[in-house]
Amino acid sequence: MTTIEENNVLLVATPEENNAMAVETTEANNAMTVEAPEENNSPPVATPEENNALAVATHTEDNALVVADHEENNALAVATHTEDNALVVADHEENNALAVAIHEDDNAMAVEIHEEDNALSTPETQPNKRRKKKSIVWEHFTIETVSPGCRRALCKQCKQSFAYSTGSKVAGTSHLKRHIAKGTCPALLRNQGSPLTPYTPGTGGNGSVSDQPKRRHRSPTSTYVPFDSDRFRHEIAKMIIMHDYPLHMVEDTGFMTFVQNLQPRFGMVSFNTVQGDCVATYLREKQNVMKYIEGMPGRVCLTLDMWKSSQSLGYVFVTGHFIDSDWKSHRRVLNVVMEPYPDSDGTLSHAVACCLSDWSLEGKLFSVTFNHPVGETGLENLRSLLCIKNPLILNGQLLIGNCIARALSNIVKDLLLSEKEIVKKIRDSVKYVKTSESHEEKFLELKQQLQVPSEKSLSIDDQTQWNTTFQMLVAASELKEVFSCLDTSDPGYKQAPSMEDWRKVETICSYLKPLYDAANILVSATNPTAITFFHEVWKIQAELSRAVMSEDPFVNSIAKTMKEKIDKYWKDCSLVLAVAVVMDPRFKLKLVEFSFSKVYGDDASAYIKIVDDGIHELFLEYVALPLPLTPTYAEEGNVENSMKTEEHQGNLLSDNGLTDFDVYIMETTSQQMKSELDQYLDESLLPRVQEFDVLGWWKLNKLKYPTLSKMARDILTIPVSTVGSESVFDSGPKTLDAYRSSLRPETVEALVCAKDWLQYASVEASNAPVKMEF
Repeated sequence: MTTIEENNVLLVATPEENNAMAVETTEANNAMTVEAPEENNSPPVATPEENNALAVATHTEDNALVVADHEENNALAVATHTEDNALVVADHEENNALAVAIHEDDNAMAVEIHEEDNALSTPETQPNKRRKKKSIVWEHFTIETVSPGCRRALCKQCKQSFAYSTGSKVAGTSHLKRHIAKGTCPALLRNQGSPLTPYTPGTGGNGSVSDQPKRRHRSPTSTYVPFDSDRFRHEIAKMIIMHDYPLHMVEDTGFMTFVQNLQPRFGMVSFNTVQGDCVATYLREKQNVMKYIEGMPGRVCLTLDMWKSSQSLGYVFVTGHFIDSDWKSHRRVLNVVMEPYPDSDGTLSHAVACCLSDWSLEGKLFSVTFNHPVGETGLENLRSLLCIKNPLILNGQLLIGNCIARALSNIVKDLLLSEKEIVKKIRDSVKYVKTSESHEEKFLELKQQLQVPSEKSLSIDDQTQWNTTFQMLVAASELKEVFSCLDTSDPGYKQAPSMEDWRKVETICSYLKPLYDAANILVSATNPTAITFFHEVWKIQAELSRAVMSEDPFVNSIAKTMKEKIDKYWKDCSLVLAVAVVMDPRFKLKLVEFSFSKVYGDDASAYIKIVDDGIHELFLEYVALPLPLTPTYAEEGNVENSMKTEEHQGNLLSDNGLTDFDVYIMETTSQQMKSELDQYLDESLLPRVQEFDVLGWWKLNKLKYPTLSKMARDILTIPVSTVGSESVFDSGPKTLDAYRSSLRPETVEALVCAKDWLQYASVEASNAPVKMEF
């Protein structure tokens, strides 16, 4: 079958056993139907028969038709080659069905046949039929004829029109796809709740793929991502760091099988390789954090959290706290230092010295908060690392040896231990109800009958988390009427607490409540300040002072147990907490005077004087800082602009001959001028509002108090807790698990620090402002 028209040559090459150059119509396995369309109609795709499918596509207008065939089962593909366009016919599916894809320009699916230039002789003639366009862009566009010989594509969403064809020239669909896929269609942007999804082949009832030929379309919203082995390894390292997965998981059979099925081209990595990748991630993130800390204008405060392993090794988690130039507080885990002798006097000072050296923070350490007992020698070692001239200022309380979270946990632990028999009775009663569905059903039925209004639900406590024990006692106390009657409806319940037991439980809960509320501040607040805990601690201390005078022996007993611990914390930390309160313009020294009078009575004036003297001594250190300001305190942009403004104003004054006047003013008023600190303390208090931003107030007033604001920034940086929010309610010391203890100390540090940094990076990225473009 060969037809030659003017300048068009049609070559049909069908490889057969004897290479015969002819197309013949055969039975069963080779059926070819060639249909001749007329004018602008496209031929239908050939019909597949069992294992052989023949597709014939014809395109004319000075085009040569090339028919090529291949595939195991003699599938014949006919591809028509245009002037500058190649039509690629690809086939595959399980039964060798042949799909014909005709690409004009950038995958335009249109075939037009013009009889003037090409005449195709066929045995039979089928009715005229226009071939349906298969490009996915036609789900979003329609074609409109705007003038004879000129057609344009109209977007169904935004009604914008684009060039499609002029005369015999077809523009293709690349620009139409860009309009849809790259988000330039404003209507699609508003309707992104239902994006297009890629085509997925259907399955039959038996789960096998349908015999019908399927075309796979790529969604215009999907993008091709080339395989990158290095990026793959980097993401595995990040996954292990972020989720605390064991490093050896990369050698587990299940994980290797999963990855190979996901991406066969990825070469699996070993334990040592992924360990190196995790350390590399840590070092890369460390450079970012180091640049961040170098830009901090103030001093740094450290917290030290001691963890121990089953091998009796110590791991000191060193966390840095600082306030940036925008007066926002930050914390980062800086180091995890392994200490073979955790109880020695030099343990904490060695960890701090390592941190200062590692991060170039020598001369910038303002305070240290820790939760590990340290002797006098250890304290002296720590004091030598502080940047202040007088490390004994405020009775040396810039070294805070008592973490508020640990202090509260120890108080609760002692109280629950002293009343363990009563607590055990309540726990056993709750267990009886919660460990059997039938028991719980009876309990709830009885509660409904008695019309007990409590909304609390029972739960068995986790004895390593004291807040769960408190919540269990509170819930059981509110449901005591149900427990008291449960033995009548459920004969199996025999451990009902007595009414005296319930009275004691209510008393215990009433004294645990202030501790629970204080600890919750550490969990819920983003950056709990020393100001907040000054309020909480002195209220608890004052309440317990009254309770020990109670005539009720039980109340007196538990109050004494708690007061011993809270008194120690108050003695160790009250002065440094009070200094932070002075930096709050709502309270200043007035709240210190009021609270100390409640706690110390007639001796209050001596303690108030310690705070007042300490503040003034500390202020003089900041006044003595060299001018111009050291890089530690030079704020980006603000100082430079301020100096330029002052220089400009000085030139104006000099030009007007007022320089001598400035000298005269300084000489005659220097003795009478109040310091910034005294001026601040003498001003009236600000109204107390619940959501007052202390750091924001100092940011607004830093020009009014240039020196005092620097001191306030450092004081307000002082942390009161050494532990993260997830460990606030821990009843015991932190223990490093056996897996991490088996790793090298450098690897442990890399995993812990990198996880902390990546978490903060993801939070900051999610909170970053989004730039909208229209």
